[in-house]
Amino acid sequence: MRLYCDLHIHSCLSPCGDELMTPNNIAGMAMLKGLDAIAVADHNSARNLPALAKTCAAMGVLLLPAMEITTAEEAHLLAYFPTVEAAVDFSGEIHAFLPPIPNRPDLFGPQQVLDENDEQVDTEEFLLLNALSLSLDELVERINARGGAAVPAHINRGNNGLLNVLGFLSPGLEIAAVEVWRALPCPLDVSSLRVLHSSDAHYLENMLEREVFYDVAEKSVAALFEYVKSGAR
Repeated sequence: MRLYCDLHIHSCLSPCGDELMTPNNIAGMAMLKGLDAIAVADHNSARNLPALAKTCAAMGVLLLPAMEITTAEEAHLLAYFPTVEAAVDFSGEIHAFLPPIPNRPDLFGPQQVLDENDEQVDTEEFLLLNALSLSLDELVERINARGGAAVPAHINRGNNGLLNVLGFLSPGLEIAAVEVWRALPCPLDVSSLRVLHSSDAHYLENMLEREVFYDVAEKSVAALFEYVKSGAR
């Protein structure tokens, strides 16, 4: 079955995410754009995923639980999980490795934790943009141990793309796939890898249209997760 997806979106929990990136607005925009599935991958936290699971279900959109983690090398790494509970548990595990540097809401935004009614229930105290004190290898190992799928994010774009940070992709790194930015050339031969294309949207208008699709076994979160995870085989 063909699923049209955008598997890298940020909510207002991310300090770089617009305050209009609420659970209802994200799910509603995905529905309006005709997307079958999305993944909301906030920086170093999964605390908005429980609310998004409810709003996506109400809009008939599949939610693949995810996070975008900053490694000690300052590379961005996507972590996909089969359930919201697994993502939230992993979020709690890595929070201990986030530098205890307070957020500056006046500079970076309030880092809002919302419920399914888009009501604020909390804020994240520490700035989520910072790198964790865990290396790329350590994070990939931890993600795999939790049954997740590790995917280097936008490897060919920005200061946090893996190819710009390290200059190479280690052949021994046990990743499930790579995310490639379509608007830029990719200097790495990715023909042997599972490749994902996403928006990395921080604003509603930047979410993908019905343009990127993946062929999966059935229309379910489990099948979509298995598609991403099985890229390592």
